[in-house]
Amino acid sequence: MADAPTTGAPATRPARDVVDTVLGFARTLRHAGVGASPDRVEAMLSALGALDVLEPRAVYWAGRLTLCGGPDDLDRYDTAFAVYFSGRRPRAPRPAGRPEVQLATAAPLEQGTGDGEDDPETPDLAVRASAEEVLRRRDVAELTPAEREHLRRLFALLVPATPMRPSRRRRPDPRGAVHPARTVRRALRSGGEVTRLMRHRRQSRPRRVVLLVDVSGSMAPYADALLRFGHAAVRGRPASTEVFTIGTRLTRVTREMRLRDPDRALAASGSAIADWSGGTRLGEVLKAFLDRWGQRSTARGAVVVVCSDGWERGGTDLLGEQMVRLRRLAHAVVWVNPHKGRAGYQPLTGGMQAALPSVDHFVSGHSMAAFEELAGVIHRA
Repeated sequence: MADAPTTGAPATRPARDVVDTVLGFARTLRHAGVGASPDRVEAMLSALGALDVLEPRAVYWAGRLTLCGGPDDLDRYDTAFAVYFSGRRPRAPRPAGRPEVQLATAAPLEQGTGDGEDDPETPDLAVRASAEEVLRRRDVAELTPAEREHLRRLFALLVPATPMRPSRRRRPDPRGAVHPARTVRRALRSGGEVTRLMRHRRQSRPRRVVLLVDVSGSMAPYADALLRFGHAAVRGRPASTEVFTIGTRLTRVTREMRLRDPDRALAASGSAIADWSGGTRLGEVLKAFLDRWGQRSTARGAVVVVCSDGWERGGTDLLGEQMVRLRRLAHAVVWVNPHKGRAGYQPLTGGMQAALPSVDHFVSGHSMAAFEELAGVIHRA
């Protein structure tokens, strides 16, 4: 741990690249479940202004002491720090040798941003922005095996927020509407005098989320990432999330997705999917889903997310009819097309033309940043 700054020494203002790196790290922490609020981020930046940003232990402890709000945040912070800075958690200082944590991907800071800019002995401030920021916006289909392994660790930190819906039940709440019956009963117990107004408020319940993931041949480069997103969603709300795969047939993989380890969950799902990298019959499969699952209860009032590029080997008329039917049942329909993230993309395929009139939100799903955006769309829906 770095020595504390001398009392009265002016604290230098962190350079722009340091600020960008800290903001990216705070975003990663929030996805991991740590409430890194803006005031805590400001506190970390103030601490780094008085510390050596090239010293990993100083960066680690500055963030740990300012961004964590309680004991429950410590393990998440350690995991996020290791993932973001591509290193290990710093331990006790060693007398010699290189520091344990190395910051990755060079991005030197500009000079002259602090109070000591005229001191010739002041070392040039430099920080290496994490490769995670670059990886977040890379197309999943273009990643190397090493980058895919890094992406798996990022998915382990993703915690999609669950959309909520109002419930018919109400619970006591001091800021809710007046509950006449409870107020009268309380008054009768005190001799008929109303001494306190009893209030209640309608409860909120998780809204069901249904993911239909296309595992056909044209979607093969993105199927693994989409299923990992489904696993993260099931991990967050196992009782209100359903995952199906679609291609030439419909396969429910919710039970497999409830396995805690994502690699085991995907391996079990792969064993259950008989049409992996096959053809695409979206209209027929969607009809099978609505007949067996959606019409009964699964799709009613739910946020239904269809992950497909829209290639349809069957008739597009059937797909259009089933999408209209799905739109009447669901609370919101989200269509995820990985090709939408490419420059100049236009939804010209017959399947997309038939589906889009019944879609509420049309988003891309080609990168980690796109999956984070998708999580926000589902939550706001």
